Amino acid sequence: MPATPTQAYTREEVRRLLDLTERQLKSWERQSFIPVLETFTFSDLLALKTLIALRKANIAAIRIRRALQSLREKLREIENPLTELKLYSDGGRIQVQFGGHHMEPITGQLLLNFDQAELARLLSFPEKKAQQENTPAKAVSRRVEAERWFEKGLELEQTGAPLEDVIKAYQQALVIDPSSAGALVNLGTVYFNARAWREAERYYNEALKVDPDYSLAHFNLGNLCDETGDRTGALEHYQAALRANASYADAHYNIALLYQSIGQPLNAVRHWKAYLKLDPGSSWAAIARRELAKLRDSTVVSGARADHAGNGQ
Repeated sequence: MPATPTQAYTREEVRRLLDLTERQLKSWERQSFIPVLETFTFSDLLALKTLIALRKANIAAIRIRRALQSLREKLREIENPLTELKLYSDGGRIQVQFGGHHMEPITGQLLLNFDQAELARLLSFPEKKAQQENTPAKAVSRRVEAERWFEKGLELEQTGAPLEDVIKAYQQALVIDPSSAGALVNLGTVYFNARAWREAERYYNEALKVDPDYSLAHFNLGNLCDETGDRTGALEHYQAALRANASYADAHYNIALLYQSIGQPLNAVRHWKAYLKLDPGSSWAAIARRELAKLRDSTVVSGARADHAGNGQ
């Protein structure tokens, strides 16, 4: 009997149908590729099939995570890219089919489709170099080349290559495409991890000049401010990250910690709750529940003391 979109599948049925292990399912849940579910719809199966295809094409988990995050940020009307968009591997890179076009998920730039006749027309008239650089074909070529250098940087980071090599790869991506917000943010993070605060801040701010609503850049600037003791700046950037992406779970987590540290328990409780709605199944959720319980206990104790003091007067 053919599957229908309204049919529900248990975890056991999904594992059997798609030849998945429980460990793999939980791994994808922890990485927020898919929500934590006990029953799955037909759409959920399609999302899992996409993930399976990407992994079979040797697309690293970190690249899938970055692509999904970028798509959620840039296409706000899309709730679940894995079910609402067509993601596929093209020569070892993730591509997205969107509205009849193909798009690079990290940059958000559309890849124009040219047939052979159109390409011949574009290339049939010799032009000055400056004019050639502005043709659609040249622009696409530059973006693709920049994306390759960006992915090279990701690869080098993953394999623990020397920082100099990682930095060179991202900088080469920027030489080719100065508007590569992803390369700017990643360079900022390389310098952040090296505790080179000034350089990290410079690259994060450059990314925000390219894309003022880039939630990851705001989030990372919040981390930088928090690390350097600027709690006001940290809160501003975490809140900006949430304005750009209301379902940014990590921003809620860090805001909750920040409010907790400055003695604003009610605000902290609000953000702990928001975080747990968005990310209930991760290892960080256990910490969030513990902190939320501590705040509730302290509120109850404080309330009891206040009642006791009032009764004693």
